[in-house]
Amino acid sequence: MTLDDLMYRPGLMQGQRILVTGGGTGLGREMAEGLMMLGADVYICGRRGGVLEETAKALMDAHPASAGAGKVTPIACDIRVPEAIAEMMDTIWADGPLTGLINNAAGNFISRTEDLSTRGFDAIANIVFRGSFFVTLEAGKRWLKQGRKGAVVSILTTWVWSGGPFTVPSAMSKAGLNVMTQSLAAEWGNRGVRFNAIAPGPFPTEGAWARLSPGQPADGSNREVTGSPLGRMGEMRELANLAVYLLHPLSEYVNGQTIAIDGGGWNAGGGGFSSLRAWGDAEWEAARASIQGANAQDRARRTV
Repeated sequence: MTLDDLMYRPGLMQGQRILVTGGGTGLGREMAEGLMMLGADVYICGRRGGVLEETAKALMDAHPASAGAGKVTPIACDIRVPEAIAEMMDTIWADGPLTGLINNAAGNFISRTEDLSTRGFDAIANIVFRGSFFVTLEAGKRWLKQGRKGAVVSILTTWVWSGGPFTVPSAMSKAGLNVMTQSLAAEWGNRGVRFNAIAPGPFPTEGAWARLSPGQPADGSNREVTGSPLGRMGEMRELANLAVYLLHPLSEYVNGQTIAIDGGGWNAGGGGFSSLRAWGDAEWEAARASIQGANAQDRARRTV
């Protein structure tokens, strides 16, 4: 990504301090990059400490402070553990308070709901639903206690409005975050803490693609794009620009909103996995094998 990909003036986010959960890869990395390019100091957290450090170094090498960029600080943290979240926030606040938070960390995979195990459900719900809430709570309590303003953006999907066949744990969890966004926008808005959410359509990323479109290239090529009137996938710069807008202090009258960025796919009735109703046992077995392989690679890179 370059400054030409961003619609804002250089230095727009100087003085902002943003935490991006799941910021080492995928959409989180792209949003972190956009924010730091505009001068924000960005913290990225996740379970894979090595990946976080690689990402931080790559972004800071590509966008040095001499060019007006902020810094990226990696923190290994398992957001399924409330005590680990509190420790991470203490570490961040020791450097200075956050001004914003992006709840991006997620887990997801396609599955027939009748095939789900308790462990499989928890693997998603404990990150997306519980983890995002406790990260939000830890940041929010500090903002409220100190009388500071804060902005929270949660990354959802359009399934929060239409349901998510074959991704039921994710759809349930993200629907919960949608309600959290609306509820806390009303509860904490008068105390300077505001909440919004983004519901992306297809933005191909290696990690998500391996679990949601197993066997397909991570760039989304050679895959029929259905549902979007624009006939294409989203571009990372488009998501980054929207996240910057929602986090900037001059957008503080925007509160309690969930904004779709999917090319109009949700309006046209797309954005889900309903077409997988045509799959039989063989297709699902192949998908499970592919997803298990991706999970094994991830586990090998975790440090917490």
